[in-house]
Amino acid sequence: MSTTFERIRALVRQDDWRASDHAIVRMAEQDVLGSELADRIDDGIVVEDYPNYHAGPCVLVLHYDEIGPVHAVWGIEKGTDRPAVLVTAYRPNPTRWQDDYRTRKP
Repeated sequence: MSTTFERIRALVRQDDWRASDHAIVRMAEQDVLGSELADRIDDGIVVEDYPNYHAGPCVLVLHYDEIGPVHAVWGIEKGTDRPAVLVTAYRPNPTRWQDDYRTRKP
């Protein structure tokens, strides 16, 4: 399991998280609720891990809500250890992802 995601999950479980402005816009466009993603953080599956990302460690996580699959980027800002940040969330485009929504199509 991703060390970054473990840290993020621990923060989210403690309700120590926020959504970025970008995430709020994207979620509104695609009928995604950040609170649902946070409530289901333990069910998330890491798709890609970016522990050395320039803005701070982050992970692309596959979630499911009542509508279907959701990709969410969760991170921790560089130079901080809290809160977890929901950077963006969107419904993955099936033309770009395999049926498992964890593997990009060539």
